[in-house]
Amino acid sequence: MNQRHAASPREVATMNTGEIRENFLIGDMMQDDNFSFTYSHYDRAIIGSVVPVSKDMELPNFPNLKSEYFLERRELGIINIGGPGHVLADGLPFDINKLDAVYIGMGTKELIFKSISPGDPAKFYLFSTPAHQPYPSALIKKDDASPVNIGSKETANERSIYKYIYLQGKRSCQLVMGLTILQPGNVWNTMPAHTHDRRMEAYFYFDLASDQVVFHYMGEPQETRHLVIQNEQAIISPPWSVHSGCGTSNYGFIWAMAGENQDYSDMDAVQIRDLK
Repeated sequence: MNQRHAASPREVATMNTGEIRENFLIGDMMQDDNFSFTYSHYDRAIIGSVVPVSKDMELPNFPNLKSEYFLERRELGIINIGGPGHVLADGLPFDINKLDAVYIGMGTKELIFKSISPGDPAKFYLFSTPAHQPYPSALIKKDDASPVNIGSKETANERSIYKYIYLQGKRSCQLVMGLTILQPGNVWNTMPAHTHDRRMEAYFYFDLASDQVVFHYMGEPQETRHLVIQNEQAIISPPWSVHSGCGTSNYGFIWAMAGENQDYSDMDAVQIRDLK
């Protein structure tokens, strides 16, 4: 499991491109028959992935968690961006198709990931946070997560937001998770931008053509920086940072948060004209 330590706004303002990427970009995700995990010291969130192709994959444990098993004191959100898959949580089965989600509660000892077809494997994005009590594991279907349609063609940000794990949806201890799909011809996400000093956030970009990129913007609103992101890469966003992006084509992204509260609307808005 990789480790990423927290950095202050003052440090980030002095970083060059390589240093920003080293601290905030997670690029080694969605590897066949492998787990990928990054432990962030922002709210101790863990960002991960697994792609079971030739075999079933069981969630491992790691010495740095100092726990008997991975989810002894943690909860986990899962979203599949690939082919049909199957998740088995302490014997409880979940069939998870593309853009469906599964919430796994604290105390789950055995978690197994499977693909229905090796030729079209499931691609599971994982986000885990510390937890203080168990909530029931559950499947959340994309079709049951009523989308919120916002933005417009005029501002190139027409998009649909799907909320899966949040205060008014599937309950958790502190995990908030969902995804956003940009309509064809639209490229901007989360603009106007915002911060939320009570929560960290991670973005995972997907369904982006291999010859296209997203310019992801971060940093304090008056001291922004950018990273060039390719398909199936993730960004760690500090609580004090904006998190917004503009692609060279449309795409989707998974957003996941951890921190002080689960109020999705808890945002400190930043006016577009005030960005620097």
